[in-house]
Amino acid sequence: MSLAGWLDRRADLTPDRVALVCGDARLSYRALARRARTAARHLATALEVARGDRVALLAHNCPDYLVLLFACARLGAILVPLNWRLAPPEHRFMLGDAGVRVLIHEPELAPAAAEAAAGLTCRLVALPLPDDDAAEPADVASDDAAARLLIVYTSGTTGHPKGAVLTQDALTWNAINSVAAHDLTGGDRVLITIPMFHVGGLNMQTVPALHAGATVHLHRRFDPAATLAAIRDQRITVTVLVPAQLVALIEHPDWSGADLTSLRLVTTGASIVPPGLVEPWQARGIDVINVYGSTETAPIATWISPEDARRKPGSCGKAALHCEIRVVDAGGCDVAAGERGEVLVRGPNVMREYWNNPAATAEALADGWFHTGDIGHRDDEGFLYIDDRKTEVIISGGENVYPAEVEAALAGLAGAAEIAVVGRPHPKWGEVPVAVVVRRPGAALAASDVLAALDGRLARYKQPRDVVFVEALPRNAMGKVQKFKLRALIAPAAG
Repeated sequence: MSLAGWLDRRADLTPDRVALVCGDARLSYRALARRARTAARHLATALEVARGDRVALLAHNCPDYLVLLFACARLGAILVPLNWRLAPPEHRFMLGDAGVRVLIHEPELAPAAAEAAAGLTCRLVALPLPDDDAAEPADVASDDAAARLLIVYTSGTTGHPKGAVLTQDALTWNAINSVAAHDLTGGDRVLITIPMFHVGGLNMQTVPALHAGATVHLHRRFDPAATLAAIRDQRITVTVLVPAQLVALIEHPDWSGADLTSLRLVTTGASIVPPGLVEPWQARGIDVINVYGSTETAPIATWISPEDARRKPGSCGKAALHCEIRVVDAGGCDVAAGERGEVLVRGPNVMREYWNNPAATAEALADGWFHTGDIGHRDDEGFLYIDDRKTEVIISGGENVYPAEVEAALAGLAGAAEIAVVGRPHPKWGEVPVAVVVRRPGAALAASDVLAALDGRLARYKQPRDVVFVEALPRNAMGKVQKFKLRALIAPAAG
């Protein structure tokens, strides 16, 4: 059954139950399904979107995200969520790479959308889309559950973003994994404050909650005070928070007196989660579980039960209900308990491919397993721990920052002989990028020159928070920069 098909089925089973609350908007399951049908009709007739066409969305969290997701599922079209934090040149690459036909955007993001689409053939359309009771388009065929539905861009180690392609089936199986991980029921009230341009915001709990018949409370952007108020006033039962949000809430003045009695479960992830971020919640009687995955796994690959989370701090548990994991050495052989190796994932939730990138696809999906690039180990009970990131990705406030992308943007900077980017621990954001620079002889390059070179070219969260000048970059016998030495070099300045 296609994604649109199961939304229609849910609307038939629980038509009057509230599906979505966002600001003043309240949509029942019947209303959400109707809005999706209406949007599909508008896409097909007014915007001439057909099966396989790509539709990009540049917007903050809003009901239109879900409306367009299910509308694209109905048509067999492909949704391309865009990170509104990115700079127009970054968006332009994604729009061109995906061959986007229509870019739908919030009115306030019109200038950014226009700049991103300059020189491209995609059509610009401002929200809101028409909402009427016009005739409904025909459903896509039931076998279209295997059709491509999402292209979610995730930067790669080459410095260029890669579009992970997720099918309708992948989202459905991920939803089933999530329902099992969170024990979601129709009685749950799920709060979503992380951006839905990420699979974490869209697929960790949002789409799964709709599959379970729960009510989703959607915030346009994260605000600590509004989050605590919503938990109290809306009697939220389940939410997902990245580590930076856990910190913001714990440090907020309202934390100590906040009414959290309705909250039964908080899910976190997106990076290695320090126990100190979990303990304050557990002290309030709230279970916190760590879910591991990535854009390519839709994202749920592993999860840990609340009971095991308390006795296995730092673990992300075992494979999700419809997933398999392995930990292998450089030769692809499974390692013993306690030994480190690369984490591999297999399951119906794993991406189909990287868009228009067969070489990267073949490498990532070698032998039918997704090679995560993350280094982990299992304990003697089979519980997984993530130890490091093979790809050296920096995770800052829940956002992935790939050093190669920042380094590529700084390539050719006048006065710089060499530049490397590494992560520095940060009490609020988890990590922040830092540029380590070797000046050319006689150059008067300043830190401000390095930072100014990225203005308007990369999203602010990708831009280095500090610049450290060194005489030379440490290298191994093969000439590769030893970034572990650079991380040690800059670590004393953390915080």
